[in-house]
Amino acid sequence: MAGRSPATEAEKRAAAWAAARLIRTGMTVGLGSGSTVAGLVEVLAQARPDAYFVVASPATAAAAKQHGLPLVALDAVAGLDLAIDGADQIAPSGWLIKGGGAAHTREKIVAAAARRFIVIASSNKLVERLRPPLPLELLPFAPGATMAAIGSTRRRANTAASPDGGVIADYHGPIDDPGQLARKLDQQPGVIAHGLFPPAMVDLVLVGRDSCRVEALRPRRSVA
Repeated sequence: MAGRSPATEAEKRAAAWAAARLIRTGMTVGLGSGSTVAGLVEVLAQARPDAYFVVASPATAAAAKQHGLPLVALDAVAGLDLAIDGADQIAPSGWLIKGGGAAHTREKIVAAAARRFIVIASSNKLVERLRPPLPLELLPFAPGATMAAIGSTRRRANTAASPDGGVIADYHGPIDDPGQLARKLDQQPGVIAHGLFPPAMVDLVLVGRDSCRVEALRPRRSVA
């Protein structure tokens, strides 16, 4: 798979190390989910920052515990200093699509609780424009009716539920205007969360360009 090529993995690791260097003593740091964050956990196990971590998915929790990272619950802390997560797509406008791993509601909660939200990615995640599928988490009550109201939406095969029991579906329609689509989904009853993350939510994107070079993008600066 192209996404798992040695070059791509080296870029992810470079971005992970750049994010790890932002962690200061005493910080509480949120960690998202997915393969990029799994690599970040391995980097943190080597770097051993003097920090506590809040995790957004059972898979990240299991990996963090395996590597001995100290975990705390989000409700047990007064917000997060940083949150670090990956992305499935990053548009020039700064809009992101996240949630291929079906934990995007938790990822969004963790990101929103942080003073700074940092996204790490390999260069193949940079796209000219966002394209479907867009992950959705739906209430278990009448998900078929919710999908029909949205249109162009199908329940995801081979994904039983989110970590909190929500139905995982994917929107396959056009994403010509991410802001307009995000507002539509935010207003649709039955939608718990969607995988569109606006530029205003993201403080810094660290993109690995090779095994030792990282490009820093700041989406909020491009927002009028």
